[in-house]
Amino acid sequence: MIRVVGAMLMAVVVASCSGGGGSPPRDLDNACSIIKQRPQYLKAFRATERKWGVPMHVQMATIYQESRFRSNARTPHRFALGVIPLGRQSSAYGYSQALDGTWDDYRKGPGRRGAKRNRIKDATDFMGWYMNQTRERNGIRLTDARNQYLAYHEGHTGFARGSYRSKPWLIRVAGQVQARANLYQTQLATCRRARR
Repeated sequence: MIRVVGAMLMAVVVASCSGGGGSPPRDLDNACSIIKQRPQYLKAFRATERKWGVPMHVQMATIYQESRFRSNARTPHRFALGVIPLGRQSSAYGYSQALDGTWDDYRKGPGRRGAKRNRIKDATDFMGWYMNQTRERNGIRLTDARNQYLAYHEGHTGFARGSYRSKPWLIRVAGQVQARANLYQTQLATCRRARR
C-alpha cells in the first residue's frame, strides 16, 4: 500500500513539473490556435487592448519574440572561460521579459503590488503600460510593432539615441516582429473567438 501511495505521489509531482504553466501553446505560428488553446490569453490581450490601446497582434508578436509564450522564460546563463557560471545575462523574466527595475516601476505605478511576470494578464498589462510610455516619449504609434519592439528592447532612452542602429541583428529581429504582427493580425481577423 505504501508503495502504491508513493508511486501516485511521484506521478503527481512529475506531472506538475512537466508541461505545466511554463509550457507554451502548440503551433505558435497560428494566432487562432494560440487563443483557442489558452482562452485566458485572449482575455488578457483584449483587456490590454481596451485599457492601453495596444492591438492584440502587436502584443502577441512581442510576446512571441521575447518568450515564445513561455511564462517562466529567463535569459541564458553567462560563463567565464566556458565553464565558470556568472549568473544570467539579465534579470528579464516571464512572458514579457521585463527587467527587475522596470517591473518594479510598473508595480509602483499602474500595476498591482502582487503583479507577476509569469501571469499573462499582468505581462500584457505591463506591455500596454510600457508601449504607451514609448508612444509618449518617442512618438511611436501603438500599431507600429517594429519600432515599438526596438524601443522595448533598447529602452526609451536607448531608442531615442538610436542605439539600435549599430545592431543589424536587432533591426532584423524587429522586422521579424513586424512580419509576425502582420501575420497574427490577418489570422485574428478570421478567428471567431477573436471577433466576439
